[in-house]
Amino acid sequence: MTAVSADPARDCPLCPRLVAFREEWRAKEPDWHNAPVPSFLPPDGAGAVELLIVGLAPGVRGANRTGRPFTGDYAGDLLYSTLARYDLANDKFDARPDDGLVLNRTAITNAVRCVPPENKPVGAEIATCRTFLEATIARFDNLSAIVTLGKIAHDSTLRALGVKLKDAPFSHGGRFEIGSVTLFSTYHCSRYNTNTGRLTPEMFHAVFEAASAHLGR
Repeated sequence: MTAVSADPARDCPLCPRLVAFREEWRAKEPDWHNAPVPSFLPPDGAGAVELLIVGLAPGVRGANRTGRPFTGDYAGDLLYSTLARYDLANDKFDARPDDGLVLNRTAITNAVRCVPPENKPVGAEIATCRTFLEATIARFDNLSAIVTLGKIAHDSTLRALGVKLKDAPFSHGGRFEIGSVTLFSTYHCSRYNTNTGRLTPEMFHAVFEAASAHLGR
C-alpha cells in the first residue's frame, strides 16, 4: 500500500466541490496560492515538533491567498501573537509569508487543507482530508501536545487518533490524555468568536499557557 503524504498535491482531486471552488478562485486571482495549504513547520523540521495546532480550513483571502496557515486574516493575528507570548514562535508576524515568522517546537495544520465555500466544509470533505491529518500527526515522532481550534478540528483530530468523540467531547479549555499525547481544545480564534465575546484573548491565552506548561516551558 502506498503511504499517504502528509500534504496533498497542489491539484489534489479528492473533493469535487473544493476542486471547483479552487478553480474558480484560480481564475479570479491567478497570483494567489489557490491550492491545498501545507502544514507550517519550524526550521528544524518534523523532528523538532512537540506541539501541533489543528485549525479548521484555509480562509479564502487568508491562507488560500498566502499559502501559509492563518496568514492574511484576523485569526492569525491572535494565534501568532499568542504563540510569541509563550515562546512558541518569534515575534515577526506581519500577515505575509515572507515576514520572517519562525515557529519554535510547534507546527500548524488544518483539518481541511483546501478553502471551502463559506468556510464550511461538509462531512465527506472533512473525512477525506483526514487521511492527510493522520499522516501529519504520524510524522511527528516527538509530539507531546495538540491544540484543536474549534469543534470540527477537535472531532477530526480525535478520529485521526482513533478516539471516540464521546470519550473526549469538545469544550473550551478541555484537556484529554490520549496515549502519549495531551490534547487541549479551544474555541476557534475567528473574528466572529472574538467580536461576539465567545472567545477573549485571555481565554485563548489560558489554553496555550496550559499547553506551554505541559511542554515544560
